[in-house]
Amino acid sequence: MAVSLLANVVLSDLCLGKPALKSLPISATVSDALEALKNSDDNFISVWDCVDRSSKIGFGDGNDGVGDESCRCVGKVCMVDVICHLCKNENSLSPDALKAPVSAILPKIPGLVRHLEPSSSLLEAIDLILQGTQNLVVPIQTKLSCYSKRKQLQKCSTIGPSTTHNGREFCWLTQEDVIRFLLCSIGLFSPIPALSIDTLGIITTDIIAVDYFSSASSALGAISRSLAKQTSVAVVEGEGSLIGEISPLTLARCHETVAAAIMTLSTEDLMAYIDLGGPPEDLVRVVKSRLNEKNLEGMLEEFNTTSGTSSSSSSDEEYSSLSPPRPARYSRTTSYSGRMVRRTETIVCQPKSSLVAVMIKAIAHRVNYVWVIEDDCSLVGLVTFCDILKVFREQLDTRKQKG
Repeated sequence: MAVSLLANVVLSDLCLGKPALKSLPISATVSDALEALKNSDDNFISVWDCVDRSSKIGFGDGNDGVGDESCRCVGKVCMVDVICHLCKNENSLSPDALKAPVSAILPKIPGLVRHLEPSSSLLEAIDLILQGTQNLVVPIQTKLSCYSKRKQLQKCSTIGPSTTHNGREFCWLTQEDVIRFLLCSIGLFSPIPALSIDTLGIITTDIIAVDYFSSASSALGAISRSLAKQTSVAVVEGEGSLIGEISPLTLARCHETVAAAIMTLSTEDLMAYIDLGGPPEDLVRVVKSRLNEKNLEGMLEEFNTTSGTSSSSSSDEEYSSLSPPRPARYSRTTSYSGRMVRRTETIVCQPKSSLVAVMIKAIAHRVNYVWVIEDDCSLVGLVTFCDILKVFREQLDTRKQKG
């Protein structure tokens, strides 16, 4: 029954109510991407490459077409990409780091973003996600849908080039969207959802971790890798006790000036710096002092300018310019019973936690993974959305063979 029902689900069913995707052209700069991210409710901005060949075909020649314009989403960027870009040695001293093309910070991993039609099946989407796709770009219908005639294209200019491509608007579907949909149909997979993640064998031990007492700058590579995998960096102490995490999701909600903290603080202090509520004032002073010691005054001046604080401002203003804002809409609940006591909030479960419990916990906290720990806080591994989707896909294949 599960196979027959889900086989008829198409992506347009998951796109209902999704907002039009905001985007940047491939010709944009890192500064453009930074501005777009600050003005967006989404953590990511899509980047598009559009080739207009209308001049070769003849624009408005009486046909229904507007020329052969090919528009494709070629990737996505977030604040973490900007932060890692600014932390590179060659950029930390350069006042022109933000003038680099956005292509400089685009992930170089192919297949992270894929186009699919609204009529594509949910099963096709799941298969692509299991192959490494993170975002599916899907056309959506709106009241302002554009026709292909030139006159209609001119009407659509009111929508703005940031949301329309070749007269169409798009949304994107994520791993979280698919997991949410499956959770609504969880009864179809009984008794699998009630089994423990240990029994199902979906605890991943290939984790990205750094030592609690290491320098934050040494974690840059780990942060980049965890962003690409849509997971996080475990911060461990001693024989592998989980102290907390450096989450790309948290960094994506910070101001770009957190790059200065990564360049100057320890991992322990960075966790406090990006913790909910903003950085302590004493850490902000430490960042400023160490930037001066490392002859990175230019980096601090650039950040002050970016955040709207001139270099001649008072010291208090300079300190506040380093503080990443914490918008209320991004804050995770603090009533979660599994919250780690020290520093950052980390979403955890245990090996005997049920599959459905882990799904609910991850969705409730808007993360793509849950850390798995023992009673003594020793780190076992983590469970990701991809691990969970493999269980459902294998279950569908098994039932299809039996049916």
